[in-house]
Formats: sequence, structure tokens, C-alpha cells
Amino acid sequence: MTDNSPLITAEQFAAQTSAILASVGEVIDGKPDAVRSALICLLAEGHLLIEDVPGVGKTMLARALAASVDATVRRIQFTPDLLPGDVTGVSVYNPVDREFEFKRGAIFAHIVIADEINRSSPKTQSALLEAMEERQVTVDGSTHPLPSPFLVVATQNPLEMEGTYALPEAQRDRFMMRISMGYPDAAAEALMIRQRDVVNPLAAVAAVADAGSISQLIAWARAVHVAPALEEYTVALAQATRTDPSLHLGASPRATLQLIRAAKVWAALDGRDFVIPDDVTALLIPVFAHRLLPARGAHRAGAQPIETALAHIVERVRVPVASRV
Repeated sequence: MTDNSPLITAEQFAAQTSAILASVGEVIDGKPDAVRSALICLLAEGHLLIEDVPGVGKTMLARALAASVDATVRRIQFTPDLLPGDVTGVSVYNPVDREFEFKRGAIFAHIVIADEINRSSPKTQSALLEAMEERQVTVDGSTHPLPSPFLVVATQNPLEMEGTYALPEAQRDRFMMRISMGYPDAAAEALMIRQRDVVNPLAAVAAVADAGSISQLIAWARAVHVAPALEEYTVALAQATRTDPSLHLGASPRATLQLIRAAKVWAALDGRDFVIPDDVTALLIPVFAHRLLPARGAHRAGAQPIETALAHIVERVRVPVASRV
């Protein structure tokens, strides 16, 4: 840990994060990696994009995380007729005071669930850009800060689904991680039928953390040590994506920074106060893949050209030996 270590202890961090993981895991059966990814984004001060077909639990994961944290939560159902002002807020004229008053939009919450984000127009999607990056919104020249902590959990259907709009590169780059839920296995699906036919699983979820404790967890994870050699390794991985012939668009500097932040939380969840190379490579695909674009004709070489390219990059970039120096 650094000299500016947070007030909580390692035991308190482990107990609090374990409680959150267990609480969300009670709702999301058989998907521990997805639950862990959601918590990593929250504690790394990033945002999460969940992409999958309808009905596999994307919104349920977001709602379960929100229910486990005693903080303000808003859900925005993105539809073709949703307007940017519905998200950020609008200025309304008050005839009594003869002044314009700012009416806050749905983005003003600690956890914002952007449901089916790619069913709204690109103009409405772009309303999230400033909020996700700078944690503020600007309306009619006035800037309004957002609550802290602040997390956007967005769900989207695959682009092949009817009525969807592709997220622009600038929007995708704002998301720290993109994950897919996948179909549950047979046992988990059978258990879901038995349990949810009787009661809504979210009804039994009790908050195990609040905004204040989440801020302490964030401070603890931020203080996790990253050796200079490991910082250079992460930069080398990002630079390799920019020169790989199978990729048309490589990882941005924002992606490099967010990979380090996510790796710190990964290490902290594993009970360490320092990052190792395995923390970085474990998160490479969920943090980098959605930001990259394959080169023309790359799809012919395989069904997942981006994942293949990242695997080759990991193989050829030298791993630092003394990663804690």
C-alpha cells in the first residue's frame, strides 16, 4: 500500500466485498465471473457494458448489484423516443421567479442502469459521454456534478437484433469492461424455474453496503501497488494492439489506464496489495476487446479475430520478471 492508505483494514475490505459478491450471487446463479466483473467496475470507478441476447439476466445483474448497495439507483429504459434531456435533465422556466430552474434527469444517481442502451438513437446515447468520463453534466452552459460513487451499468442486445443502433467508438471507449452473461447451465436454469415461480429473487436482497463504505473500498483498491515494470508491461500490451496487422483500431490510452485500475481491484479481491502480470492478462479481453476493430478481412481467419489477436499479443509481449520492484 502507499503512504496514503485508506482507513479500512484488509480484513474489512475482504469482508465487505465478500458480502456484496454473495448478495448479488444469490440472484445471479452460476455466473460468478459476471458478478465479480460488476464489482470490479464499481470499485475501479469504471462503467460496465453487458452484451447478450434477451432473457439471460443482464438487467437482473445490474438490479441485484444496485439492491446490494444502499445508494441512489435510477433505471433508464432506452427507447427510440428517449431524448437527451430525459437522461441529463433540462432547464425549465419558472414564471414565479422569472428564472430558469434545472430539473435533474435520471443520470443523477449513484448507480444508473441504462437498459438496452443500443435501442435509442446515437444522439441520446451521446448524452452519457460527459457523465461517464467527467462525472458531471452540462446543460445550457451550467455544469452539475454527479454523485460519488457513480456507476453506469448498461445492457445491450447484439447488433443482429432488430431495432438496435451500434454504439459509436467514443461511447464504447467510456466503458471499462464489456461482458456477456451466456446461457445458464441446466442445473441453474432448473433451479431458477423452481425459485422464481414462487418469489422474485430481488425481493430478498438486502443492502450490505452504502455509498460511504463503497467510497472506502474504492480508496483501498486505488492504493494497491503497481510496479513500474508492470506499468510498462501494460503500456506494451496496449501499444501492440495499435500495430497489430489484424487490428484496424487499437486500444486507447484511456483503455490502458482503466486496465491498470481494474487490475488493482482484481488484486485486492484476491487479497493482495500489489498487482501481478496475471491480474492484467486476466482482464485484457473484457477491458480491451470492445474498443478494438478488426482489420478488413480479419473475420475470414476466425470467428473471433479480436480475441485471437489479443491472445497472440499476450504470447509475444515480454512479461516483467520482478513485477513488484
